[in-house]
Amino acid sequence: MEMDRRDFLLKSAAVLSGSVLGLSSFSRALAADEPINQSKIAIIIDDIGPSRSRLRQFLDIGAPITFAILPRFAKSSALAEEIHALGHEIMLHQPMEPFNPSLNPGPGAVYVGDDPDKIISIIGENISDIPFVTGINNHMGSRFTSCQKEMEDALIAIKMKGLFFVDSLTSNLSMAYKTAKKLHVATAYRNIFLDNNPVEPAILSQLNELKKLAMRSGYAIGIGHPYPETARAIQSFLRDLKKSDISMVYISRLIPA
Repeated sequence: MEMDRRDFLLKSAAVLSGSVLGLSSFSRALAADEPINQSKIAIIIDDIGPSRSRLRQFLDIGAPITFAILPRFAKSSALAEEIHALGHEIMLHQPMEPFNPSLNPGPGAVYVGDDPDKIISIIGENISDIPFVTGINNHMGSRFTSCQKEMEDALIAIKMKGLFFVDSLTSNLSMAYKTAKKLHVATAYRNIFLDNNPVEPAILSQLNELKKLAMRSGYAIGIGHPYPETARAIQSFLRDLKKSDISMVYISRLIPA
């Protein structure tokens, strides 16, 4: 009976997603301004929400950066408003259970063992908490994303809102991208973490690896965090990127239909 219920939710999500602004004609119209064959890089900055000052340094860069906002922080909604007013793209940075039980994913998290209604309700509330969300990626979630059943429920909630999902790939055991494809949720996955070693030369090296990948594959997706070193490295990287045939884009431009 559980799978029957999941099939019902999936059918409902397919109907609803057609009427909700997610990966919409608006996003695709913006993409039409870019050369079709030009390689593209998208950078997502995670963990936005607790601090405005840490956000400001990235807004000042003046490049198309996508911001993933943690839900249920006092400043989350206001920061989303500010980011949107400057024309940038916003994602929900959905907290999910990690393998390490000593790590707290924060408010609005979903856990392995949560029933489908709870997962769908929590994610739906988190989406409502942050205006102008176009997609979702996972915050932590190494354990949650490795469990297909719970990921199906989470992706149903995402599909019901007409949004896309980016697998942050916090674990090589993640089934999130594969499950999203199976459920026909618009999806992509992270190629490179930019600042696991949060020192500027190391981050710049990772950005250059991202560039090489984009040149080989046509596109690449990097995820960073709101560190001053990351902001400075991106600024330096963009100065050199202007001399290349690679463009920076918002993440929605790299999500297949």
